[in-house]
Amino acid sequence: MASARVTTDLAEIDLDLVHRWLSEDAFWAIGRSRATVDAAARGSLNFGAIDAAENLVGYARVVTDRATFAWLCDVYVTPAARGSGTGLLLAQSVVAALRPMNLKRVLLSTVDAHGLYAKVGFDAFPTPERLMQLA
Repeated sequence: MASARVTTDLAEIDLDLVHRWLSEDAFWAIGRSRATVDAAARGSLNFGAIDAAENLVGYARVVTDRATFAWLCDVYVTPAARGSGTGLLLAQSVVAALRPMNLKRVLLSTVDAHGLYAKVGFDAFPTPERLMQLA
């Protein structure tokens, strides 16, 4: 996807489309409300992958305090753009935006994209037994 670009300008990211992707096709966000997508986007760093025809073909969101911690989430690439390098471009753009913040920890959760994230510097969490979640 040589002519694709990534924007962090929320005005260029069609949140109606992102909502449809997440709420209808992303297993982790099925049924998520439009209001929740809006609130999450407003409180996060947003990354939109835009193809040569100016169509939004991917999205990623980072929750961060911009000082110590970030969580990369809601990464979605349209089925037509999968395998084109769009996911890698998004991941590279996220890492490039976060590196200058000198964060202590940047986390993500993935079911099947470990190899992609490894290409941009992510590694398995060394002590997963220390991680917990609020039930």
